[in-house]
Amino acid sequence: QVQLVESGGGLVQAGGSLRLSCAVSGTTFSINAMGWHRQPPGKQRELVATMTSGGLTVYADSVKGRFTIFRDNAKNLAYLQMNSLKPEDTALYYCNADVGPYRYTYWGQGTQVTVSS
Repeated sequence: QVQLVESGGGLVQAGGSLRLSCAVSGTTFSINAMGWHRQPPGKQRELVATMTSGGLTVYADSVKGRFTIFRDNAKNLAYLQMNSLKPEDTALYYCNADVGPYRYTYWGQGTQVTVSS
């Protein structure tokens, strides 16, 4: 069974940095796009960043220039480097991966990021 496990969340002051990690296990299929979404308190889940297996990236406008997504395809890992964090970045951050020939999307359980002002 495919599992995604996120780690690296926590409490940080505004202006600080965090790096989130996402590990995919339980599959021998190729992993296509991997990405990060977030759900702020009381709001809907939104895209943060995504990267294809070939390295193409898409970022939300709100994080461009501050966040960087990168992957280790050989180890089925994805990362989100978050710099210059702002209180509005506070959210539950989810990793997702599109797996196999039908690109089925799997989700992790989420990791909390809290940015204090």
